[in-house]
Amino acid sequence: MRAFWIVLDSAGIGKAPDAAQFGDEGSNTWKTCYDSGKLNIPNMEKLGIYHIDDMGYGNQDQAAEGCYGRLYESSQGKDTTIGHWEMAGVISPKPFPVYPDGFPEEVLAEFEKQTGRKVLCNKPYSGTDVIRDYGKEHMETGALIVYTSADSVFQIAAHEEVVPIETLYEYCKIARKILMGDHAVARVIARPFVGEYPNFTRTDRRHDFSLVPPKPTILDQLKAAGKDVIGVGKIYDIFAGQGLTETTPNHGNAKNMEKVFEIQKKDFDGLCYINLVDFDMMYGHRRDIPGYTNALNEFDEALGTFLANMRDDDVLFITADHGCDPGYKGTDHTREAVPLLGYSKAWKRGINIGTRDTYADIAATIGELFQIDYTGDGSSFADKLR
Repeated sequence: MRAFWIVLDSAGIGKAPDAAQFGDEGSNTWKTCYDSGKLNIPNMEKLGIYHIDDMGYGNQDQAAEGCYGRLYESSQGKDTTIGHWEMAGVISPKPFPVYPDGFPEEVLAEFEKQTGRKVLCNKPYSGTDVIRDYGKEHMETGALIVYTSADSVFQIAAHEEVVPIETLYEYCKIARKILMGDHAVARVIARPFVGEYPNFTRTDRRHDFSLVPPKPTILDQLKAAGKDVIGVGKIYDIFAGQGLTETTPNHGNAKNMEKVFEIQKKDFDGLCYINLVDFDMMYGHRRDIPGYTNALNEFDEALGTFLANMRDDDVLFITADHGCDPGYKGTDHTREAVPLLGYSKAWKRGINIGTRDTYADIAATIGELFQIDYTGDGSSFADKLR
């Protein structure tokens, strides 16, 4: 059996029961795009996106050909790592640390000592703004631009002509070793950029250095059972390489989907797990409603190609890891429920799996479909599908 699991990074559907606790009451990424009047997603409509519990808009007259449902997040966070870990079977009851006032002096002093370079910025910042405001000084001094966000991240920006990319990765590995214990941020992120002041641009050689999940995920368990586990996009980074047998790094939504089309032509037995980060990185955080909406439209077009290429026993799941409402206040992720769409020619049609209490139910379901001894969090809904 081949299972394909596509994460539309940040494509939440609002109405999380605890949204107010995160300061996100009323956020709804999908509804914002729908209300733009430009959302055109016939393939996801065909699978059943607007039949999901409590959507309350869109075309609900068309019979759904897939299964559909809504997932609440049980973990105490709304970032990429915590969301992916949960959907892979690891609920995180404690949030990762965040640094709204910057990182403490003892962390930076040790980082400067081990890298031999000074630090600039040390504040929450937009990634494009920080290279505009600190890039010139970085190029003149060689000091590293260190910044964070509302997420649990330690980000290091450096010009590729000042700090070679492999050196930047080594600096990230140093930071990753320092940032453990009380300061164990979810991700240390290399943010390389190029160009001349003031026209700096970030490159696609970003790399995330994540914590290792605290217990085996569905990826580990499939690999241990002898299955193929193929990561496309940020999956390798999010899971620190754990549980994968093959990986392709992130090159943007369109190229990632082209890679998926290539993988569809291969014979393998196991899981292909795909993260499409442009929704979040390019449009959600930048509060770009037209851009986000168009990205959903472009994915839906690619989904049409994917569905046409599916084999009789192939399995598809589409979901998200959190929200990032481009019409909401601020620039941060938003606490939202996420959609789940599923499809296989071997499954029943039009099955509502309802509202589930945790993303981890996906991992439990995949474990049952592959008939492995799954030991992670969550409850399977595989019996509803067959």
